[in-house]
Amino acid sequence: MALTEIRPYAPDHRDAVLDLVLRAWQDIMPRTRDAVPGFVYDNFYPEGWQARQRRDVAALLEDDPAAAWVALKDDLPVGILCLRAHPEDRMGEIHLLAVDPAHQRQGIGTALMARAEEILRDLGLQMVMVETLGDSGHAPARKTYEGQGFKPWPVARYFKKL
Repeated sequence: MALTEIRPYAPDHRDAVLDLVLRAWQDIMPRTRDAVPGFVYDNFYPEGWQARQRRDVAALLEDDPAAAWVALKDDLPVGILCLRAHPEDRMGEIHLLAVDPAHQRQGIGTALMARAEEILRDLGLQMVMVETLGDSGHAPARKTYEGQGFKPWPVARYFKKL
């Protein structure tokens, strides 16, 4: 089954996109939980990661639907891309990139990243950034980004329980 198209997000994609994002993170988040201090994870996800992820992605889609694109196969969303522009840094950001696990390793993520670069270049931006975590669950994402020519900028983020 070939990728039919990448097109702008539409509100009728909302439920399918939210469901695919949860499926995309279902194998990642248990590893993330094991990799961070418990109090950090519990503060970020007091109702569970699914509730937080669904709420955050829904807000992202509602706040700036024009910055989102969906990959479709047979008119069904199988991937989502959300962008942010940071003109002060001449930079665009891939804020969200997710591909349904049943459709991964078929070039959909690569096609969404290529579309992101095209859009951001057309906005006159000079670079693109994507952020992910350093735990084992996010290792495939890091490998994908590095394979697409992204260079890491190591960041240390520290937390202390109050």
